[in-house]
Amino acid sequence: MTTRAPMSLVACEDAHTLGQALASRLGVSLVPSRDVWFASGEGKHVLDANVRGTDVYIVQRCLGTDSIWTTYDRFTMLLHAIDAARCADAERVTAVIPYLPGTRQDKRKDHVREGVSTGLFARMLTAAGADMVVTLEPHTEAIVGCYAPRQCVLESVGVCRPFARFLDQRGFRPDCVASTDVGGLERARQFAQVLQCDLVALSKERDYSAQSTVARTTVVGNVKGRSVLIVDDIIDTGGSVVAACDALWAAGATDISVAGVHMVMSDPAWDRLAALNEEATQRGHQFRLAGTDTVCHRSPSLPMATFELDELLASIVQNINTRGSVRALE
Repeated sequence: MTTRAPMSLVACEDAHTLGQALASRLGVSLVPSRDVWFASGEGKHVLDANVRGTDVYIVQRCLGTDSIWTTYDRFTMLLHAIDAARCADAERVTAVIPYLPGTRQDKRKDHVREGVSTGLFARMLTAAGADMVVTLEPHTEAIVGCYAPRQCVLESVGVCRPFARFLDQRGFRPDCVASTDVGGLERARQFAQVLQCDLVALSKERDYSAQSTVARTTVVGNVKGRSVLIVDDIIDTGGSVVAACDALWAAGATDISVAGVHMVMSDPAWDRLAALNEEATQRGHQFRLAGTDTVCHRSPSLPMATFELDELLASIVQNINTRGSVRALE
């Protein structure tokens, strides 16, 4: 296949390790570049090599625990990097963002006097000059409607099936798979198909008067005496996982494993999962944790099987550059 243009790979500072891994797999060198922050808090991204006429891919981790910068700092630096590539006369610019912030904010709930952050981020990326945005397993596919394809294409790639194969290789095959709520049932179905096990459903009711609070979780299906794998796209504070485990154990489940695509793990998530681990031990059961590295935790508080995504991301970049299929990689 012919390439769109010669490839240039750029990494923002907070994604430099990921950028190096992609460069190694793609057989290219990272474009020398740097984040610059001024004393006033302003910043910019500087490219120290020629990218004129090239197909530029800019990698950024917008969330993580290994930096002093906030999600918004990182996102703004990504915009600076896109703008720098445009000002350097790149032929095409693609933003590679494993975890795209704002995907849970795709609509208004009970308040009309609030913005829609997903749409705002899409407009900002488009205005900065991105031709395409690549992200993994967004919270909802509806966010594709926030992007105007003639200006900026959203390439959202599902990772459930390759993640499920990784779990199978690591010995995570359970008796049944469950999602934390009905909305994630299709995701759980994909895991169940790959792992060749049964599917059960959990119905979650939130208490929207309190932040990150689940009022009740109901188990739909038989889990008595059976091991369960709970799958979710985003594990943030861990409230949904706690409610799901409590409901499953009350229904007679034994060993429980938890697999999250985006392990955001905001406080008090680690403490909550540690408490679940202790409870499982007291019950005579096993509790295990797995996740991808879309959000990097260099020193997790609990043992966690981590599915590293650099090979998949490199394949996505390669296929886009050569006009190949991305869907085949899912």
